[in-house]
Amino acid sequence: MRFLLRPGWVALIVAVIGFAVACYTLLAPWQFGREAQRDAQQQAIDTANAAPPVPLAELSPAGTGVTPGIEWRKVQVSGTYLPAAETLVRLRVVDGAPAFEVLTPLRTDDGRQVLVDRGYAAAGSGASVPQIAAPPAGPVTLVARLRVDETDPQARPGTVLDGKRQVWAADSRTVAAAAGIELEPGYLTLEAGQPGVLQPVPVVPTAAGSAPFTNFSYALQWLTFGAIAIFALVWFVRLELLQRGGRKRTRSELRAALAGDDEVSERR
Repeated sequence: MRFLLRPGWVALIVAVIGFAVACYTLLAPWQFGREAQRDAQQQAIDTANAAPPVPLAELSPAGTGVTPGIEWRKVQVSGTYLPAAETLVRLRVVDGAPAFEVLTPLRTDDGRQVLVDRGYAAAGSGASVPQIAAPPAGPVTLVARLRVDETDPQARPGTVLDGKRQVWAADSRTVAAAAGIELEPGYLTLEAGQPGVLQPVPVVPTAAGSAPFTNFSYALQWLTFGAIAIFALVWFVRLELLQRGGRKRTRSELRAALAGDDEVSERR
């Protein structure tokens, strides 16, 4: 077994053990955790779908914004759109084609300013900003879902391209800074049939288990990969031992044959 101390074998053993440890302590638990998050999110969506819309102030008093505990709930709010502060979210994809998500602030009847996601607008040629229908003027009453702010991993500020204010995430904080207005945390997404809605943002995720591969199945795959890596290492070690044993037998047989020839020669 001293061959296992050779640099090549040491590197192989370290790589295989490291991969197996990662599969069992990092990758599989990460996917199990994502599956639990999906289940919790789906449960929150199902609960929200079963509850009737309530006034915004009942779930989210002024100044509190949208918290994870009330995300996906449906609320009713009345106010007036602020089209001058409208902002687009870049790099969205709808049905495989580039699109922009349209965020328009709303001043509520009680003086709050909240961000409303009016849905998608398909991008023009070359992903340029298309003509976007303006929100209705004057007072409106909306039924919308509460959503917590997205986070841009690169924390990029807003910019102006093609004459339109644009950001990289549906984030009330970034929109507020880019448009120079105050907005409460979180935003509201419109569903079909609401005043000012474009192509509605779909509710995700799908029901647990309905997709061909869920996070749970991915976790099982990582566990399987880790076991296969260990099995393959043991198999390679066994093959090496068999080959070395065969070579030793061959050398022993050769020495025995040579010794036999010498004896015959001496007798002659």
